[in-house]
Amino acid sequence: MTAENEANVCIPEERGHLVLEHLQSTLNRAYRNVAFHRQRLDARQIDPADIQSLDDVPRLPFLTRKHLSENYPYDLFAVPLRDIVRIHTAPGTASNPTVSGYTRQDIVIWETMVATALENAGVGPEDILQISLDPGLANWGRDYKSGAEALGASVIPNTLLSIEKQLMVMRDYRPTVLVTTPSYARQVAMKIERDTLPLDDFRLKTLILTGEPADRDLRRFLDQALNVQCWQHYGLSEIPGPALAYECGNHSCLHVNDEHFFPEIIDPQSGASLPAGESGELVLTTLTTRAYPLIRFRTGDRARIVTEPCSCDCRLARIEWLTERTDRLVCIRGVKVHQQQVMTAVENALGFKPQDSCLFESRYEDKTFLEIWIAVEDASFSDEIKMLELRMKTIRDRIQESTGVPVIVRLKERATVAAGPPATEP
Repeated sequence: MTAENEANVCIPEERGHLVLEHLQSTLNRAYRNVAFHRQRLDARQIDPADIQSLDDVPRLPFLTRKHLSENYPYDLFAVPLRDIVRIHTAPGTASNPTVSGYTRQDIVIWETMVATALENAGVGPEDILQISLDPGLANWGRDYKSGAEALGASVIPNTLLSIEKQLMVMRDYRPTVLVTTPSYARQVAMKIERDTLPLDDFRLKTLILTGEPADRDLRRFLDQALNVQCWQHYGLSEIPGPALAYECGNHSCLHVNDEHFFPEIIDPQSGASLPAGESGELVLTTLTTRAYPLIRFRTGDRARIVTEPCSCDCRLARIEWLTERTDRLVCIRGVKVHQQQVMTAVENALGFKPQDSCLFESRYEDKTFLEIWIAVEDASFSDEIKMLELRMKTIRDRIQESTGVPVIVRLKERATVAAGPPATEP
C-alpha cells in the first residue's frame, strides 16, 4: 500500500494486507456469483486478479441506489436463497425498494459490530435500552436489539407508539439508554420541556443518535435538555444497517469498522478520489458481507477522512460525518427518500405527472415531516374539494407506506413551488 493511499483511507499498514485480502475475496465472489458485477467488470476489461493493491480500487466502477433498484429483488445476491436467513427492505429510488439479504455469518458479524459500537458508548449488562425508530428504520431496531442483548443489556424493542406513550415507557420502565434519530430526540426533548416534565422522573444517561448527523448545537441542546451524553452512530440501510461507524469516548469523529468496510472520499462531481482531510462523498465497499456484496457504493453522505490519531488508541479508520448531502435525497428522521420515488407515487395517484413539485424536510409542533408541494393547475385539479382532498390523502398514504416517514402533501401556486421551500422551518 503506497503512502498516498494510506493517507487517503487512513488504514494502518499492518492492517492494509488484511483489508486487501478481504477485498479480493469480495471481488472474486461478486464476479463469480453476480451477473451484474461480472458484466460491469468485463465491460472495463477488469479481472478481479488485477486488483493487486488498495491503490487499484479507483479502477472499479461505482454502484448507486439506482442500480440497487434496477436489480430488484434478488439479482445482487451472491449466495443461493437457501443460504439467506434474513431479508431486509429499504426505500429505493423509484417504485422498487432496495432488498438486501443476510447469511447467518453476516448476521453474526453485524451483531458483533453493533454490540461493539454500543459497548464503546458504555452500554453494558446493567443498562435498559429503549429503541424508538420510525417504520423506515424498523430493521435497525432489530439490529440494535440483537447487539444490546449480546452485551447482556435489557431491551425495550422498537414499537410504534405516540410520543406520550414513549415518554410513559421512558418514565415507568426507567431505561438508561435511548436509541433514536436526532430528529426524534429533539422532539422528545421539546415535549419534556413544553410539558415541564421533571427530569428526575427519568433515568436516561446515554443517547445513541443514528440515521442522520447531528450538529454540535443540537447535540449540546440534547445533552442539557435530557441530561444525557450523546453518541453518534453511522450506518446505511443498503450496506446493510446501523453502526458501521461509531464514536469513541473522545466524541471527535467516527471510527469505521474497516475490517468489514473500505471507505473512500471522492469528488461528487468528477468521481475522482480526494486526499485525506478534504470533504466529499463517502464511498463504501463491503469486505466481509457474503450475501450482498457492494462494490464502491456511493452513499451520498458528505464526509472527510480524519488523519489525526485518536487518543483512544483505536487503530480503525476515522471519518467526520458532515450534515450536507451530495445527492438529491432528502433525509427524514434517518430515512433517505429519493425525489423520483416520491414523484412516481404522486404520478400513480394522480394519473399524470405534475409539471411542478418539490419536497423537503419540515417541522411542525416539533415533529419532522417529509413535505411535498404540488403546483395547482386548473385543468388538472378541477375536481370538487372532497375529491381533491381524497387525492391528497391517497398520495400521503402511499408515500408514508413506501418510506415509513410522516408525510404532508400541500397544493401550492406554481410560483410558490418554483421558488422552493421556505428558508427557515415553521
